[in-house]
Amino acid sequence: MALSDRIPYQALIDRPKLKLPNGKRLAVWVILNVEEWRIENAMPRVVLSPPMGQPLLPDVPNWSWHEYGMRAGFWRQFKALTDRNMKVTLAANADVCNAYPRVASAAREAGFEFMGHGFLQGPMHKLADQGDAIKRSVETIAEFTGRAPRSWESPGLTETEETLDLLRLNGIEYVADWVIDDLPQDIATPHGTITTIPYTVETNDIVVHALQHLPSDQFLKRGIDQFDRLYLEGADNARVMAISIHPYITGVPHRIKYLEQLLDYVIGHDGVASMTASEIGDWYRSEMKRISPGG
Repeated sequence: MALSDRIPYQALIDRPKLKLPNGKRLAVWVILNVEEWRIENAMPRVVLSPPMGQPLLPDVPNWSWHEYGMRAGFWRQFKALTDRNMKVTLAANADVCNAYPRVASAAREAGFEFMGHGFLQGPMHKLADQGDAIKRSVETIAEFTGRAPRSWESPGLTETEETLDLLRLNGIEYVADWVIDDLPQDIATPHGTITTIPYTVETNDIVVHALQHLPSDQFLKRGIDQFDRLYLEGADNARVMAISIHPYITGVPHRIKYLEQLLDYVIGHDGVASMTASEIGDWYRSEMKRISPGG
C-alpha cells in the first residue's frame, strides 16, 4: 500500500458539520518551533550561500543565524505570545531540553504544550534507527515536563513508510506532517488511530521569508488573508488555522512587530478558539464520536 493510500480522499465540502467549543468558528493554533542545529554538521537551512561555492564546516554564519533565534528571537516571540495569553504548541527537538534548558524551562513554566519534533534537527529519512530516535524524543520530553508528548511534527515534515506506525507505537496520537486539509483526519496504524492536525507550509515563516524571500510585512498580510477566508468559512463548518513560527525568522527585530500584529488581529475576533495541537485533536475525536451513529 502506498503511503498516500493510508489517507483516503475526503472532499472538504462533504465533511460532517463540526462544532467548536462555545460557539467558536475557527480554531487557531500557534506552533513555535525550537530546534538544535549542531555546529559540526551541515546546516539544515542557510541564509548565506557558501563563498566561492565551497561548503564550510563549521558553518559559523548559518549556525549563528539559527543560534540568534534561540538566544534572542525566542524571547521576543515568547513575550508576544504570553502577553496575549495565547495557547502555544512548542514543536521541540527533544534535546533542546538538554541543550537549551533556559528556553525549555520557560516554555514548561508558561504551560506550552510540548510537541515532539525529532531529537535533533534533521530529516527522518536520514536516521539510522528511526524507532529509537522517536522513543528517545518521547522519553526526554516526558522526563523534562512530567508528561509524554501526545503530538508530533517531524523535522521538515519528513516521514518514511514506517513513521506513522512508530509514532503511534510510542504513544503519539496527533501528527502535523500532513498539510492536506483544514480539518483533522484519522489514519489507521497497527497500534491504533493517529490523527492529522491541520498544519501549514504557507502561513509558515520559513516559507514566507527563508524560502520565498518575501518582505518582512508579508507574513502579516498572508496570515490575515488566510485567517479571513477560514473565519468566513467557519460560519458554515468549523475550520482550523495553523501559524508556524521559528525564533530565527519572525523573532528578529525587523519582523517581530508583524507577528505581534497578526496575533492581535486573530484574538480580536470573537469567533476564535485558541487551542493546542492535542486540544484540537481531542475536540475532533469528541465531535466525530458525537455525530457518529449511537455517539
